[in-house]
Amino acid sequence: MAGILVYALHDDEGNFNKNSLGALSEAAKLAGELGTEAAAVVVGDVSDEGAQGLGNYGVSKVYRAKGVAEGLAQPIVDVMAKVITDNGYSYALFGGGLLGFEIGAGLTARLGAGVTMEVTAVKVADCKLISERPILQDSQIADVGYVSEPGIIIGRLNAFDVKESGGSAEIVDVEVELSEWSTKAEMITRGEQRGADVDIEAADVLIGGGRGLGSAEGFDACEDLAGVFDNGAVAATRAVVDAGWYPYAAQIGQTGKTVAPKLYLAVGVSGAIQHKVGMMNSETIVAINKDSNAPIFEFSDLGIVGDLNKIMPKLTEALKARKG
Repeated sequence: MAGILVYALHDDEGNFNKNSLGALSEAAKLAGELGTEAAAVVVGDVSDEGAQGLGNYGVSKVYRAKGVAEGLAQPIVDVMAKVITDNGYSYALFGGGLLGFEIGAGLTARLGAGVTMEVTAVKVADCKLISERPILQDSQIADVGYVSEPGIIIGRLNAFDVKESGGSAEIVDVEVELSEWSTKAEMITRGEQRGADVDIEAADVLIGGGRGLGSAEGFDACEDLAGVFDNGAVAATRAVVDAGWYPYAAQIGQTGKTVAPKLYLAVGVSGAIQHKVGMMNSETIVAINKDSNAPIFEFSDLGIVGDLNKIMPKLTEALKARKG
């Protein structure tokens, strides 16, 4: 077995994506259990220092394709297909995110591989990797194996924890002849629409607002409370996003983002299964709702039954006083 290959996404400043670093850490752990190696693929303008630094997350080797731009899936499929074919990697692992899904799907088609998406955990059984994927609206977990190599594993957002292990990776620069169809698109500018200044996927504290807020103006109180924390942000349920109360970029749930903050405060959120699947990995869940029978209380660590319009301002005031 030749090991596990991970795609490491970075921004224009060379900062690597949190989900990619989590995938590197997970690949290193799994490779250790399999008795093989974990490696990474990077494209574009990545410095020697940046590429070698990925060794801090457990990978022993970094394949770098300088001539391929970051952000477009098809050229990266060309790169990963070559690295996998030339070196015989048994698995390709991706952290969550739209680009990872697109590359993973393209790689699957290119190599005739087996693929599992929305993976929340990976384990080793009989010297092979088994992916765990929630099914039936996350009410059951399916174990997925791979009949032939390579196996393509695409994680959910925040499915894998980032763990630093020390060390430096060997850099292997690769030249790839891009397929004709891979050059049809050109990157003009690169960016992400967040709808807010703070990335909810990276926030330590999230204030999640639901229909119980009553209107778009109800999110003002959520933003005031989130502002008390050093790394706080506001999120929303699908219902309020559909109503136009808050941007889609802040939506959590089955059709939105998956988050895992240290604290998730659900305000006026009923707790439907579609929302639960997006935030159930939060370390601590606190809910405020006037309905004592709301489903959110079934999986909250702490529940407050009452009028959020009275509780929120007092909570914000108390936290400001304690902080200041």
